[in-house]
Amino acid sequence: MPTIPDIANRDTYWPAGIPRHLEMPDGTVDANLDATADRCGDRVAILYQGRALTYSDLRDQVEHMAGYLQSIDVKRGDRVLLYMQNSPQYVIAYYGILRAGAAVVPVNPMNRHGELEYLAKDTGADVMIFGLDLADHALPLLDAGLLSHVIGAAYADMADPDFDLPLPKPLAALSETGFSGTGRIGFGDALDRRIAPRSRETGPDDIAVIPYSSGTTGQPKGCVHTHFSLMVTAVGNQVWNPADDGDVFLATLPFFHVTGMQNSMNTPIYMGGTVVILTRWDCVTAAALIARYKVARWRSITTMAIDLVNHPEFDGFDLTSLKAIGGGGAAMPEAIAQRLKSLLGLDYIEGYGLSEAMGATHMNPIDAPKDQCLGIPVFGVDCRILEPRGTRELPHGEPGEIVTHAPQVFQGYWNKPDATADAFVEIDGKPFLRTGDIGYRDADGYFFMVDRVKRMINVSGFKVWPAEVEALMLYHPDIAEACVVGASDPRRGEVVKAYVVPASHTKTRDGAAIINWCRQEMAAYKCPRVIEFTEALPKSGSGKVLWRELS
Repeated sequence: MPTIPDIANRDTYWPAGIPRHLEMPDGTVDANLDATADRCGDRVAILYQGRALTYSDLRDQVEHMAGYLQSIDVKRGDRVLLYMQNSPQYVIAYYGILRAGAAVVPVNPMNRHGELEYLAKDTGADVMIFGLDLADHALPLLDAGLLSHVIGAAYADMADPDFDLPLPKPLAALSETGFSGTGRIGFGDALDRRIAPRSRETGPDDIAVIPYSSGTTGQPKGCVHTHFSLMVTAVGNQVWNPADDGDVFLATLPFFHVTGMQNSMNTPIYMGGTVVILTRWDCVTAAALIARYKVARWRSITTMAIDLVNHPEFDGFDLTSLKAIGGGGAAMPEAIAQRLKSLLGLDYIEGYGLSEAMGATHMNPIDAPKDQCLGIPVFGVDCRILEPRGTRELPHGEPGEIVTHAPQVFQGYWNKPDATADAFVEIDGKPFLRTGDIGYRDADGYFFMVDRVKRMINVSGFKVWPAEVEALMLYHPDIAEACVVGASDPRRGEVVKAYVVPASHTKTRDGAAIINWCRQEMAAYKCPRVIEFTEALPKSGSGKVLWRELS
């Protein structure tokens, strides 16, 4: 059993009663499900829209999905696109892909044609498992020959149609009936074939997940994570903030995102919790689920907590079962945190992480959190503050770039050795990941965010990299140049604004038409909300766009 050791000479406020060394299971993430099913197979693993799935049932369905994938020639090390909203099918597909020996490529369900085409080409994935609500965006990849097989899931097939908190109507109306043809099969039909997979062929060092993280230049990059790097935070979450055996978790964060994937799926399955899944965020439904199922633990993003607290019926919600709340994405406003504390008696525990580190590298101590704070480095994390893009370490209180050496840091960017090399700096003989975030460390060892080195827009906790949006916008025939910046928004924090130089052949200035085109090509949160036309973009003598002059 491997051990993640403590970093010597920490100057942090370590939580009372929490070990400094992390004992790790010596296995794969999908083997965690086997272990939990062996230990408590009759326990409910998933509650979804009025139906329950036990751990034994979940394992059986994962095995059948793995067997089906292997029957269509998915092999160890292959990549499989997983493109759907939170649902039991997502969990079954995720663990089924891992059990088959392949790697999960989690795809944001808000992604559209241009983004999907890029991911299929970049990963070389041949198979996609997707929600039928996304068929209009998924099936063109099959028709174009980019994929050989697709597996379509209707969330309603695993829901009780008479449940009093129904799925949104567009989702409730979908069915897998009739979804067939060359390269197509319904999710339920794939399971019904009951194909047994081969014996497990993977180990801790095999690739498990490749989440895509948008970069400062060009297209997104795949962050290569092994079963081991996933296991570090899946296990670390439970040790840092221990859940009781059988605790109920509310999953509102999307599973495609590393925080939702780890905190709301992999950690509960590792320790045997029950996961209540909400497909689409709705604060009234979330509150009803908390009350009905006595939810104990809820990990969210700041905007979800703000929605809940600001609802006119908030004071009447029964949230008394909650024992732990927290999240990230953006700093929690002090007024919201205070209201949660006054009504629930709970601190909103904030943390810090990124796709390159499979979730949190920093968390606030449960017994001594600080407000608007990233927290302290967790198990085995060595974090320094350097002068931006330099190597000189800065003293406490002085802002600089956050760099991290940690066991959960990725193996590198998929097929991008130059970008991988540029992401690291060597200090004391160890590789440290350059996060691109500006922060400082106080005298107690707590870290705080100040700004970002990278040119990033934060829309409700979702990272938007202007270079990616600009690259997609340039496919529009009427756009010669585009420069994307952030514009402040009272609810979302920021939204996307685009300065557009029209192509010489067009005299149109239709911002709404450009926005509508963008909605077909990229996730809604990335789409510009504001278009401003200009005859030219400000540029330096070397030709670089001076985007700060437009901010």
